[in-house]
Amino acid sequence: MSSAPPAPRVIAVVGPTAAGKSDLGVFLAERLGGEVVNADSMQLYRGMDIGTAKLTPGERGGVPHHLLDVWDVTVTASVAEYQRLARERIDALLAKGRWPILVGGSGLYVRGAVDNLEFPGTDPELRARLEEELERHGSGVLHARLAAADPEAGRAILASNGRRIVRALEVIEITGKPFTANLPGHDSVYDTVQIGVDVARPELHERIARRVDRMWEAGLVDEVRALEAQGLREGRTASRALGYQQVLAALAGECTLEEARDETVRATKRFARRQDSWFRRDPRVHWLSGNVADRTELPRLALSLVERPVTA
Repeated sequence: MSSAPPAPRVIAVVGPTAAGKSDLGVFLAERLGGEVVNADSMQLYRGMDIGTAKLTPGERGGVPHHLLDVWDVTVTASVAEYQRLARERIDALLAKGRWPILVGGSGLYVRGAVDNLEFPGTDPELRARLEEELERHGSGVLHARLAAADPEAGRAILASNGRRIVRALEVIEITGKPFTANLPGHDSVYDTVQIGVDVARPELHERIARRVDRMWEAGLVDEVRALEAQGLREGRTASRALGYQQVLAALAGECTLEEARDETVRATKRFARRQDSWFRRDPRVHWLSGNVADRTELPRLALSLVERPVTA
């Protein structure tokens, strides 16, 4: 007598950019009877396709993908809003007996979707004051203040990411606690299996460089030009996306397109290190090798991991 198939659970495929998360997510969805829920903050934006390595409809293999192309590029991203949208999709899929496959490298978005995480409110006057300081002094000054108040947040947030620095300082003033203290322990609200795709740094750096080259060849510059006409430069979140920020600088005459490409590679490598560090701190992530030598084994190991009981 054959055993009954396992009940659907939430699977989160996480890790640094260019590790191979998207393809693994499609494979697992196909094999398990699931659907992909995007957890890449920049893939939520309409029209940001090439620079975010968004899978084309053909590459999705007929698997439904949710939470792609949700926001216009002028909309400021909100993790709290993403949490609401993601949980709606996860709950609906579980109710239908489908496996929600959460895929992406935005660590706070993943935690917002699956963990018992509540986000502090906002204070419009405080936010306006901090944004005025950002405009007047630049992100470096505010980042130094953040690093002094909350060293862990200072390490986790790029010194150039003014929007996130402002939000972290706002939360610190509202709650009277370090920004990172507002992240609770690893307490999931769903039965979740987290799979980290682990790629050795030299190989990952090669993949990042090749990916950026492909983006340029595929027309990233023209994509940014088109989005600039739709307000990309004014979008507080979208304009800071890797690749888009650098091309916007080139279009403004601040550097050459070749320099923008080189800076995109460097910035993406730095970002990948931060992503890896974020997910390494979560003891629930089961790391599987995504190196070339082991790539054929990755789908098999991932499937065996989710088909047996795992402590999330």
